[in-house]
Amino acid sequence: MYNIHKFGGASVKNAQAIRQVASILVDQVKSQGIPALVVVSAMGRTTNKLEKVVDACYSEQPALAWLHEIIQWHHEVVDKLGLPETTHSKVNDVFVEGEWIIEDAGLDEFNYVYDQIVALGEIAASTILCEYLRAINLKTDFLDIRDIIKTDESFRQATVLWDPSQKALNQWWSTTSKQVDIVVTQGFIASTLDNRTTTLGREGSDFTAAILAYLFDAKTITIWKDVPGIMTADPNKIPSAQKLDQLSYLEAIEMTYYGAKVIHPKTIKPLQNKQIELIVKSFDSPQTNGTIINDHPIVEYPPIIITEDDQYLIKISTLDFTFVGEHHLATIFKLLADKHIKVNVMKNSAISFTVCVSGLKNTIEAFIEEIGNVYKIEAIPALKLITVRHYNHSVLKDLLSGAEVLFEEKSKSTIQYVVRPLDD
Repeated sequence: MYNIHKFGGASVKNAQAIRQVASILVDQVKSQGIPALVVVSAMGRTTNKLEKVVDACYSEQPALAWLHEIIQWHHEVVDKLGLPETTHSKVNDVFVEGEWIIEDAGLDEFNYVYDQIVALGEIAASTILCEYLRAINLKTDFLDIRDIIKTDESFRQATVLWDPSQKALNQWWSTTSKQVDIVVTQGFIASTLDNRTTTLGREGSDFTAAILAYLFDAKTITIWKDVPGIMTADPNKIPSAQKLDQLSYLEAIEMTYYGAKVIHPKTIKPLQNKQIELIVKSFDSPQTNGTIINDHPIVEYPPIIITEDDQYLIKISTLDFTFVGEHHLATIFKLLADKHIKVNVMKNSAISFTVCVSGLKNTIEAFIEEIGNVYKIEAIPALKLITVRHYNHSVLKDLLSGAEVLFEEKSKSTIQYVVRPLDD
């Protein structure tokens, strides 16, 4: 069996970072005596760049030229790693599919094209990492995760089909070589039953690692980040943030539900279902202790602060002053679910329902337009959602200075504010 490791884009952002990944893996394999299954994200900001390529496919912008810039950058990393010409050929083979898609992009639906092009970043990164590990004499296999994780056809937000995925993994395991040190695969991407590429939602590589841990019945997985572990807040926004040494599954699920970015929101559930321990460690300081997430209860937590930008506050009111009843809410929530829009906060009154949502801008705007055919709509975009778990009043006072509070929701352990910064 394997120990499962996940490395994000910052961990493979350049040649030096890839060497660091290799060093970590050598230490892990040697110290634990168990081969590693490595889930890797696209390098650095490649996903963002590929998203611009997709946008360019539906405008007058030079999509192909932008793709070639991305390809050239990957070749530069290959050269800096000192890899042979065959690696350049493999990188070209990855991206040639993108060139074909760009030529015919206007013929297909946007979300489908998005998944086909953006997925190339993960394939390219895992190809380069695999070739480098082989170059330093580690027995390394390459696994295309699209052969294992099967999903429905909800492009950009695909839902995992667990039984077909388990069957595919069992088939792969029965035929693959067991005499390897490392298997390299990709995060974030998957495929439909007829082998069309899908993605699991932005930043979904953590979820991929959790899926594999679940399918393999692994004991632990380690996620390597550019932070010391799970923090009480984003240290880039709140410098006083501190590392949490341990979290329960419940607290981790609550944090990710409310928008904490260190772990993908879907990661915890499959791990909790099989009591698989998750360790979040520092890529830059691999010898230091990170954060352990398991089923052990924690008596008391410090205030945990989560902020999310790009929020929409939408007030939905009936047109004839009738009460907002269950049938109204059923209609609203069905449309939200159909469009894969995340509900972050909500509250209803006699004749209105107010909701703070996040998601893809075009789908939120489509929701507003469609629901506006039946209800009166007031929508405010570009807001910030502040969530504080285990709050106290001194923390709240500091957080809300310089902001206009538009919406508030409070429970015993959690308080949420939708705010508009006063300097906007």
